Amino acid sequence: MNILLVEDDPEVALHVAGGLEARGHNVERAADGLDGFVKATGATHDVIIMDRMLPVLDGLTVVKRLRGQNIRTPVLYLTTMDAIEDRVDGLEAGGDDYLVKPFAFEELLARVRALARRPTDDKTKLVVGDLEIDLLARKATRGGKPIELFPQEFKLLEYLMRNAGRLVTRTMLLEKVWDLHFAVNTSVVESHMSRLRSKIGPDGADLIQTVRGAGYMLRAA
Repeated sequence: MNILLVEDDPEVALHVAGGLEARGHNVERAADGLDGFVKATGATHDVIIMDRMLPVLDGLTVVKRLRGQNIRTPVLYLTTMDAIEDRVDGLEAGGDDYLVKPFAFEELLARVRALARRPTDDKTKLVVGDLEIDLLARKATRGGKPIELFPQEFKLLEYLMRNAGRLVTRTMLLEKVWDLHFAVNTSVVESHMSRLRSKIGPDGADLIQTVRGAGYMLRAA
C-alpha cells in the first residue's frame, strides 16, 4: 500500500512509518497540515493517517479541504483527542476512522488494512456478512432472501454498508442520505432506521447498532 502519514511528532512518525515500511508498505511523510494537503492532492494514496493537532493547518481542516476537492482517500485520525465530541467532529469532517494515542501498532495496522479494503464507488455490489445489495439492480438480500426496501431505505442501507464497522452520525446520515445540510428537527433518521432494522430481521438492532450519544454502526462480519 501507498500510505501518507501526516504527523508532527518525530518519535510517533518514526515508529509508525518504520512499522509500516517493515511490513512492505510505502510511506510518504508530512510534518504539518499544509504539507500533508499538498502531498495528498499531488499523489495517489491508499490510506492517509492524519494527526488532529498539526502546525499550519489542523487535521480537520485538511480533511475538509480534501473532501471539498473530491479526494476520497480513506483517512484514519491518529490523535490524543479522545472525547466523543472529538470523534464525531472528525467523522463529520470526512474522516473514516479514529484511533487514540497511545495505541498498539498492530491495531493501527489492522485499521489501515480495513480502510484499504473498504468498498469503492465503482463496485456494483456491496457485501457485509450475509447482507448484500446490488447497486445496479437496486436490490437487497440477506442470506439470499430478498429484502423489500423503499428507495430511501435502500440509500440508508447502502451508506451503512459502505461504512461497515465505522461510526456514522445522525448529521452524516441527514447529509448523505437525505441531502439535508442544515440543522433540522426531524425524526426521519430514527423512523427509517427502525423500519430498516425490522426488515433486515429480528436481530436488526444487533446488526445495526446504536452508539449512544454518537450515532449508528453496521456491525462488520
